[in-house]
Amino acid sequence: MIAAALNFVLPGAFTLGPPWLVAVIELAIVVPLTIVAPRRVMNETRPNQTAAVVLIAVANVANVASLILLIHALIYNSKSINGVQLLYSSVDIWATNVLVFSLWYWELDRGGPDERLKPEHRAPDFLFPQMVTPDCTEPSWSPRFFDYVYVAFTNATAFSPTDTMPLTQWAKFLMLGQAATSLATIAIVASRAVNILG
Repeated sequence: MIAAALNFVLPGAFTLGPPWLVAVIELAIVVPLTIVAPRRVMNETRPNQTAAVVLIAVANVANVASLILLIHALIYNSKSINGVQLLYSSVDIWATNVLVFSLWYWELDRGGPDERLKPEHRAPDFLFPQMVTPDCTEPSWSPRFFDYVYVAFTNATAFSPTDTMPLTQWAKFLMLGQAATSLATIAIVASRAVNILG
């Protein structure tokens, strides 16, 4: 919902279709999903899991498209964009990037939140510090959503993992994609905004 709101407030020139389109698509997925499965449970049905992944993918594609449109406008029509609009849009895209990848990590690590509830789940995709030093935390520690927000935030600011390491290829691929999007947003868009404002 937050990602949809962030996309909705972007200028129309930087959205995939009209500004309301992505929000409507996301609401069309999230409302029925919330009615059918208001919270994550063990043995969740495949359609619910698929709907959650599709929702995240839609937000991710829309955000990357916004970044591409913004960079395209900077290269081919930079005089039409003022510094405040550019800075605001780049912050919006960067924040959405953090949120969307938090959701990817949370949804996919160890098979997803419903799988992590089970005593027996697949091997972890991320190595958290609490897993390396179990004496520093409670015995039954398991990552929560905020842990994935932290991983996404630090990856978006450092352009690399900080204290939580990706273990699987998909985790490395997602972190690479997130860092590349963040780097493009900060290095290309935000630096241009500072030049315009300066």
